[in-house]
Amino acid sequence: MSVLRLVGCAAFCVLVLAGCKDQLVMPDPVKLTREAIGNYCNMIIADHPGPKVQIHEKGYPNPLWFSSVRDGLAYLSLPGEAQKVLAIYVHDMGLAASWAEPQDEGIWIDAQKALYVIGSAKRGGMGAKETVPFKDRTKAQQFVARHGGQIVDLKGIPSTYLIGDDGEHPVPTVPIKEHDSHGS
Repeated sequence: MSVLRLVGCAAFCVLVLAGCKDQLVMPDPVKLTREAIGNYCNMIIADHPGPKVQIHEKGYPNPLWFSSVRDGLAYLSLPGEAQKVLAIYVHDMGLAASWAEPQDEGIWIDAQKALYVIGSAKRGGMGAKETVPFKDRTKAQQFVARHGGQIVDLKGIPSTYLIGDDGEHPVPTVPIKEHDSHGS
């Protein structure tokens, strides 16, 4: 299933749930603290550079945190992961104080409305290629001018970009020693 289709399903779920306002309160973004632990990496999110994601799901009192936007969007696209998504917030890197430590106040934006830079030289929280979110196209263009990449909307992010590729994390080769069959 394509990322476009899976993200579309997640967006549909958000819209359907938004229609149930009598039964459901849409969560606001939560302040990132040192208690926020990565859903995949089990590390302190605030210790990682670059943009972050918080995903709110029905039935969970706290958001699921991701050390990179790419990991959070991959979570949405993987079968069996995202179940009842209420809201998805990403850092607006056009407002970030720095790549190393984006501040937290007033910087969270709806992931559905963001523009994303893919293929830039910047690496995300776990050292992998990143999906860098922006609210303002001009800020995204300035980022591309400095770091390369291309601007896409959420639906334009290829699934292969989110899940990874063979060349992203080269596996070191370890020479195999031939064993002497005589036990020497």
